[in-house]
Amino acid sequence: MTEPEHQDPHQDHRVGVYNRMMERVRHTLENAEHSARPTLEHAIERARARAVELGETTREDAGGVADFLRRDLSEMGRYVNETGKEYSDWFHMDVELIEAKLLDLFTSVADQTKLELAQWAAQANDSGGYRSGEITAAGTLECTSCAEQLTFAKAGRIPLCPNCQDDEFTRLSR
Repeated sequence: MTEPEHQDPHQDHRVGVYNRMMERVRHTLENAEHSARPTLEHAIERARARAVELGETTREDAGGVADFLRRDLSEMGRYVNETGKEYSDWFHMDVELIEAKLLDLFTSVADQTKLELAQWAAQANDSGGYRSGEITAAGTLECTSCAEQLTFAKAGRIPLCPNCQDDEFTRLSR
C-alpha cells in the first residue's frame, strides 16, 4: 500500500477547507434544537457558505469541497446501510491510524444523520468512484486499473496511481 504524497499547495489548501467544513457540519448538527434539526444537506451548504464568507476559499473551491463531503458521507451511509457494519469499517484501515479527531468528526456527523444517510444511500447511484485531484476522507482507495492501494490516514488529495499513473479509484471497505 502506498501513502499518497502531497504536491500541489492549492490542493492541500482544499484539504484544510474539507476538514474545516466537516467540523462546521458537525457543529451545526450538534447545536441545533432536536425538533428543528437541519438536514445534512443544509449543514453542508451552511459550511460551504461560511468558508467563503470567512475568506478561507473561493466559492468555486467551496462548492467542490462540499461535493467531496457529500460523496464521502453518502458512500459511508451506503456502506453502513448495505452491510450493517460499523462506520469505522468503512475506512478499511486500523482505526488507530486515523486521527482521533477525524474519526470522532465523521462518526459524530454519521450518528446525528443516520436516517438521512440511509436515505442518501437508497437514492445514490454509483458515485462514479474517486479521481485523482479530488479530496477524500481517511481510508483506503484502490486503483481501478492495477489494484494499487492508497491509504489516507486523514483527508487528503488523491494523486495519480503511483504504480500505473491511472486516475480512477474505488473505496475499499471491510
